Amino acid sequence: ACDHADWVEARVLLKDGREVWLADLPVEESQAERYSRAPLFSFGFGGQPSSELLPQWQLERSSRQIDAQRTERRLLWADPKTGLQVRCVAVEYVDFPTVEWTLHFKNTGTNDTPILSDIQALDLTMERPSEGEFILHHHTADNCTADSYEPHASTLSPKSEIRFSSTGGRPTTGGFPYFNIEHAGGGVIAVVGWPGQWTAQFARDAGRGLRVRAGQELTHFKLKPGEEVRSPLVVLQFWKGGDWIRAQNVWRRWMVACNLPRPGGALVPTHYGGCFGSLRPRASEEIAQFDGWLKEGVRLDHWFIDAGWYPHSSGWWEVGTWEIDRERFPQGLREVADHVHRNDAKFVLWFEPERVVDGSWLEKNHPEWILRSGGARLVNLGDPAAWKWVVEKVDTMLTTEAIDVYRQDFNMEPLGCWRAADAPDRQGITEIRHVEGYLSFWDELLRRHPGLLIDTCASGGRRNDLETLRRAVPLLRSDYPLTDFTPACSDGQQCQTLGISLWIPYHGTGMPLSDAYTMRSAFVPAYRLGWDVRDRKADLALLRRTVAEFRQAEKFLLGDFYPLATWSLGKDIWAAWQYDRPEQGEGLVQAFRREDSPYETARFKLRGLEPAARYVVTESDKPDAPRQFTGRELMADGLPVTLTAQRSSGLLFYRRVGTATQD
Repeated sequence: ACDHADWVEARVLLKDGREVWLADLPVEESQAERYSRAPLFSFGFGGQPSSELLPQWQLERSSRQIDAQRTERRLLWADPKTGLQVRCVAVEYVDFPTVEWTLHFKNTGTNDTPILSDIQALDLTMERPSEGEFILHHHTADNCTADSYEPHASTLSPKSEIRFSSTGGRPTTGGFPYFNIEHAGGGVIAVVGWPGQWTAQFARDAGRGLRVRAGQELTHFKLKPGEEVRSPLVVLQFWKGGDWIRAQNVWRRWMVACNLPRPGGALVPTHYGGCFGSLRPRASEEIAQFDGWLKEGVRLDHWFIDAGWYPHSSGWWEVGTWEIDRERFPQGLREVADHVHRNDAKFVLWFEPERVVDGSWLEKNHPEWILRSGGARLVNLGDPAAWKWVVEKVDTMLTTEAIDVYRQDFNMEPLGCWRAADAPDRQGITEIRHVEGYLSFWDELLRRHPGLLIDTCASGGRRNDLETLRRAVPLLRSDYPLTDFTPACSDGQQCQTLGISLWIPYHGTGMPLSDAYTMRSAFVPAYRLGWDVRDRKADLALLRRTVAEFRQAEKFLLGDFYPLATWSLGKDIWAAWQYDRPEQGEGLVQAFRREDSPYETARFKLRGLEPAARYVVTESDKPDAPRQFTGRELMADGLPVTLTAQRSSGLLFYRRVGTATQD
C-alpha cells in the first residue's frame, strides 16, 4: 500500500551486514531518483519546476525521536545561487499508518528571491491495480444547510478531473479538505490542514495513474532577505483491504489519540451544556437561567454566554470594542463565572477578535492594523503589534473573568482582505502571515493557560481544518440548527452526524426541548439543549430523561463509528448508526424512523463485533425487555428494531456477556 510513498531517510541492510542509504544502492539512476529525489510536493521557482531544481541542490537529512509514538524527519534543500532553503518537516507515527509534513521556505541570501509560485504541499502520483477504478470519498462542507457534511463517492475514470476548494478563505465552507482515495485492495486518506484558502485536484491519466495535488490556492511571491513562510499541513494515512469505513475508524482513532486537545493534560471530555441564548445578555438573567436548571435537578457541565456582552447599539455584530458592558454586567462577567464554578460547571465565553466594524475602538484607535475589502474589516494577525494586542487582551480577560472555555467565532470571509493587501509579486503572503498569527495566537493562549479549552466557531463549522482541530474543538458544528431551531431540523441533524462523524470525532450541536426524537437526533460529544426556564409549560420530565440518556450514551461517542443506513434527507426512510467500543465489548445503536416511513421494523447489520460472542441488547424505551444475540447474528442477519410510530427513535445499548458456547 505504500509503494507510492516518499521513503524518508530510508536505509537498507545488506546480507553482509553493511547498511546503506536506499539512494546509494547500485540501481538505475531513474529508480534511485524516484525514491531519494522525488518528494511528495512541488513548486515553481524562478519559472522552473522544483522537479528539475531539487536534484541539483544540496540535500541534508536529519531525524529525532519526538516520543515513543513519533519520529520527526527533516529534509533540507539549499539553493547555492539564491540562498533559498526548502525544509520539509515530516512526522512518522509508530502506532498508525500515518505520515504528515509541512514545508518551510526561507531566504538565507542578501537579495530578494526569484518568484516562488504554485506551491503544492501535496503532489502525489499513484497507480491503481489492473482491476477496478479509483473511488474518491469526499464530503460537502458546512454551508449552514441540512446537507452539510453529506458524504459522496465519485468514480475517477480515465482522463477525468475533480477540483475542490474552500470559499472566502474559511477552510471548511465551499470545500471540505478531507479525502479518502479508494482502489482495489486499499487506498490512502489525504487531508489538507490550512485555516485559509486551499485547493485540491484529482486528475486521472489515460492509464491507471492518478495525480493528487493540493495546497494554498494562490502562491506567487518573492521572499525578502531573512524571510520565511510555511505551507499547509499534509497528512497521508494508508490502508489496505476492501473496507473504506474501517479506514475511517483508523482515522478517528488517530484523531482522538494524536490530535484532540487535552486541557490540563486530560482528553477533552464529552459534556452537556446550557445557554440562555440572549444576544444582549445581562448578569441577572444569566444567573437566573442557570439556577433554573439546577432547581429541576439537571447538572450542567458548561454554561455559555454567547455574543453581545460588550457595548453595542444596533446588535451583537458590532464587534471591535472588547470591553464588558458594565450596565448589564456591573461586577463584570466574573460574577456569572463564579456562580457557575460554585456549581461545578465550566464557564464559556464568546469572542470574535479578528472581525471589526467601523466606529469600534479597534477601528478608530488602530486603523493601521485593519485589512479592508469592500465592507469587510479584518484585524491583521500577521502584524506583530496587532497580534500582541489581541493576545494580551484575551489573556487578561481569561484571567480576570475566570473563563474556562474560550469560544472564538469568525463571521466573515477574509480572502478579499488578504488578497487586496498583496502586491503582484507578493500574492499569498498576507494570507500566510495571518494563518501563522492565528495559530500562534492560540498556541500562546494555551501556553499561558494549560487548562484552557478552545471552542472553534466560524459561522458554525466553517473553520474545522486539521490545524485548527489540534488546538480546539467545534462545540457547534454548523449554524444550521440556529436557522431552524425547531423539531423540523431533526432529520438534518441526523444527516450531519452521519457525515461529520467519519472525519471529526469530537463535535457539538444543540436542539430545543421538544420531544425525544428531536433531542436524540443531536446526541453528539458536545451536546447543548435549549430551554428557557421561564417556560413553565415545558416537559421537564422529558428534559431530565434526555439528560440522563445522554449521560448513559456519552461514553460511546468517541468510539468507532459505523453508518448503518444510507445517508438521506428523505422523510420516508430510517436513519441509523452505531458507536462501538470493541476493547470494552459494548456499544450504542441509534435508529430513527422518519415521519413518512411506512416500515415499523428495520434490520441493521452491526459492525466490529466478535462473531462467537454473545451480546445483550437493551432499548432505552424498553429497559425490562433485553434481548440476546451472537455477534455473528448481529453482523450477518442484523439487529431488528421495531418502532411502531412514525417519527420515533430508538436508543439501543449492547454489551458482550460471554461466548456462544457458554450457558
